[in-house]
Amino acid sequence: MNKFNSSQKIGEIVTKFPKAAEIFKEYKIDFCCGGDRQLIIAIKEKNLNEAEVLNKLNNLYENYEKHLYSNDKNWTEAPLEELIDHIINKHHAYLWAEMPKIGELTTTILRVHGQNHPELSKVHKLFNTIKMELESHLSKEETTQYPAIRGYVESKSEKDLDNAIKIIKELEEEHTGAGDILKELRVVTNDYEVPADGCNTFKLTYAKLQEMESDIFQHIHLENNILFPRLYALKK
Repeated sequence: MNKFNSSQKIGEIVTKFPKAAEIFKEYKIDFCCGGDRQLIIAIKEKNLNEAEVLNKLNNLYENYEKHLYSNDKNWTEAPLEELIDHIINKHHAYLWAEMPKIGELTTTILRVHGQNHPELSKVHKLFNTIKMELESHLSKEETTQYPAIRGYVESKSEKDLDNAIKIIKELEEEHTGAGDILKELRVVTNDYEVPADGCNTFKLTYAKLQEMESDIFQHIHLENNILFPRLYALKK
């Protein structure tokens, strides 16, 4: 019997089966900011073959189960402080370390190839916009929401829980903004297709931008589809 169907929400599928994100990325289905939609809606919007997408999902899941690749952490049940430690140590640490490097790369290829590839001016501008916005966003999480969550875990203080929850809408809007910029980068770069005259630095820059995109999507998924709903559930 199939595990997944098209009436399920995209974020719910990735929460239950994290490797589903690989298939959604393949089909350019937004599983982070758009994770609250039913899969069928995304399939119809992109004019995809419903049976093909579901077969890939369910076959991957069956293979996953068969080979007991079940070491992925179940973040829906892990302690909240462990979840936010994971987000900080894996995703925040990655962005703090890599964004300055990617910034230098986008500047370099603009200088070297900008005359022949005017789209690089837009790439440079979009990257620096998302970098600035993410730096503010990460700081907000690390100085406001996460300390409130830790405070709640330690004291069960309703005030701490309220402080963690009241910022969620703002953070979700910022997630959507970051997701929109990433989608625009994909359009501008023609899905990160390196031109024939692109040097190794050009290739590295596009590879790094794709790596960053993948990390951000996973980061947003953990928050929008797991952390935030868990916080809301504590108020019920």
